Amino acid sequence: MEVIIRNAQKDDMPQVLELIKELALFEKEPEAVEVTVSELEEAGFGTHPRFTCFVADAKDGLVGMALVYFRFSTWKGKTVHLEDLIVKEAFRGKGIGEQLYQRVMQFASEEGVKRVNWEVLDWNEGAIQFYERTGAQIMHDWRPVQFSRAAMENYLKQ
Repeated sequence: MEVIIRNAQKDDMPQVLELIKELALFEKEPEAVEVTVSELEEAGFGTHPRFTCFVADAKDGLVGMALVYFRFSTWKGKTVHLEDLIVKEAFRGKGIGEQLYQRVMQFASEEGVKRVNWEVLDWNEGAIQFYERTGAQIMHDWRPVQFSRAAMENYLKQ
């Protein structure tokens, strides 16, 4: 199957949102997606773009995507955060995920960053094995922390 990895365009965002929803379903949180197409369009293609998205484009539409954005590390300086990498279930195992991953690393290299960060669920053994095979280090001593909007509002009321 021929797939082209390219930068996403604004009109790709409806399909990107569908891929995000598929990832949420895979991660057992199908109701967690709140972002809208218009939010993706503004955040990715507005006056001050907040992310870069790469897509895997097959003749019948998008079959995968990787979304990244810049962060700043007090230790390393400018870094890239890989927020999500997803390939439609029917297209997994065909090397598309690795093509997207390679494009992310190429982008990070072109940008001169000193580190790329991302998270992987501890039960996603296939992804963990893939990342380790590529030389990525799985950090077992760091724990991701999140603070929801409701928790923020609660905290600020105290």
